[in-house]
Amino acid sequence: MARFAFRFTIAALIAGAALAVGADAAVPTFSKDIAPVLQRSCQNCHNEQGLAPMALMTWQQARPWAKAIKERTALRDKRGVMPPYFIEKNIGIQHYKNDLSLSEDELARIAEWADNGAPEGNSADMPSLRSFGDNDKWTLGQPDLIVSTPEVTVKAGAPDYWGELEPAALGLKEDRWVKSIEIREVNDVKKETNGRKTVGARYVFHHMIWSTSVPGDDSPLVGEGSGSWPVHEVGRNADIFPDDAGKLLKAGSSVNFASAHIHSSGQNVKAKLLYGFTFFPKGYVPGFKYSRISLGNGVDISIRANEPNQRLDAYAVLEEPTKIVSFEPHLHAPGYRECLEYIWGINVQTLSCAGYDHNWVRVYEYDDDYAPLLPKGTILHIIGFMDNTAANTNVPDPRNWSGSGNRSISNMFIDLGQRLSLTDEQYYAEMAKRREKFKLTPNEVVIGCPLCNGNPIAPKPRPNRSATSGGTGGGGQ
Repeated sequence: MARFAFRFTIAALIAGAALAVGADAAVPTFSKDIAPVLQRSCQNCHNEQGLAPMALMTWQQARPWAKAIKERTALRDKRGVMPPYFIEKNIGIQHYKNDLSLSEDELARIAEWADNGAPEGNSADMPSLRSFGDNDKWTLGQPDLIVSTPEVTVKAGAPDYWGELEPAALGLKEDRWVKSIEIREVNDVKKETNGRKTVGARYVFHHMIWSTSVPGDDSPLVGEGSGSWPVHEVGRNADIFPDDAGKLLKAGSSVNFASAHIHSSGQNVKAKLLYGFTFFPKGYVPGFKYSRISLGNGVDISIRANEPNQRLDAYAVLEEPTKIVSFEPHLHAPGYRECLEYIWGINVQTLSCAGYDHNWVRVYEYDDDYAPLLPKGTILHIIGFMDNTAANTNVPDPRNWSGSGNRSISNMFIDLGQRLSLTDEQYYAEMAKRREKFKLTPNEVVIGCPLCNGNPIAPKPRPNRSATSGGTGGGGQ
């Protein structure tokens, strides 16, 4: 019996050792667990030619930064998070195109990898390295038409510039509908030179408000139903317009660079913006028009000195049924969060909340099947949150009060997201598609579509009750 017990103890020890080895083997490795995440969400910037200060292509490059990768990714939706994608995942719609954010499982794997010495793992598990050309690569592929701003020279210690640049002719001989627009800065910034510790160390254009028009033509600047062009901002992703809602470039158009904000980067720089337009096929006809509803406050903003958690509110009433295509918070240096909600009848529902970092402006495009569908009369409401204290490193001097203005030390509060105006027929058709796709029942709550779980068929007028009942009814109470 004793001999059997001894053998059992040895067997148990061997089994325990095997479990320990298995546990060690389960520690995430760069090759198997971390590299795929970096390839998807980080390496567009973190490559040898990218704007980031370090490449994260290989284990040798990423290993020294393991602790920093853990800390920055763990910020989730807060200022400074990497990758710079700030949608809050505990509220509102959670389905967006080109979502760079990391899942909770991915965040846990990164933390465990860093905490266990950032092992490389088996090289056989390593995915093929992504190939990046020079820094002139377009993220959406080669555009059909490229136009440039005039080149500017910005001295290392130059003051900020706000104003116009000379327009640029597009050379279009016929009208074309635009599928996507990507704007990027090309400059001679020296990466190895220490500059400002912000995105401004890589770029000198902070933003550009622009339009298109045909010289001498007083018709709408973009084209009937096309709305406005997206504002270029530092760190902003490209815009891909819906398949049924392109934007029109008219024959003979020029690009008007109406309001450029240019700042120094800490070194002498020559720079220009390149605009890359991709077209729909010839003969394309859009099905929807863009809404001209604006949502924001640029008038009576008041940000008090040395005070966190200051709140701003702005409202707009929808004059027609509306499909919201994207959410784009726009604040300035004190801003750290913005939310979008709607009010319809007794319903108040949050659509999206996102953190904000003035160094990385993001536009969040809703997945087609989750884009909000709102009836006429809905009130859109944005809520902004401002931190004018030393804890917000984007604020140059929190001792100062600040109000509205174009400069980064002044403030704006806007949702620059794109919205489509729908006819009644289009509105009911969109709801019918949504109802069929998700098999909605009357008791379901649909974020962003208060009528989707009802009957999506437009109601018919009811006949006058007193004319059909033969009297007043009710028995003479």
